[in-house]
Amino acid sequence: MKGIVDRFEGDYAVIEIDGQTQDVSKKDVSASVKVGDVVVLVAGVWTTDTTETKQREQQIKKLMDDVWED
Repeated sequence: MKGIVDRFEGDYAVIEIDGQTQDVSKKDVSASVKVGDVVVLVAGVWTTDTTETKQREQQIKKLMDDVWED
């Protein structure tokens, strides 16, 4: 299962999975996970997929550069 971390609220991480947000207990999320990370569920723990997170960051940067191009 794969998702994107939308935000943290109290003891929960809000993760978007297939277009729907789900509240996930922080105890089930790796401590290194940040808002905006692409995460995967491995052995019951959400961990960052570093490759996909970097690709997503590059796509967002390109979109922003295109929008703010002079």
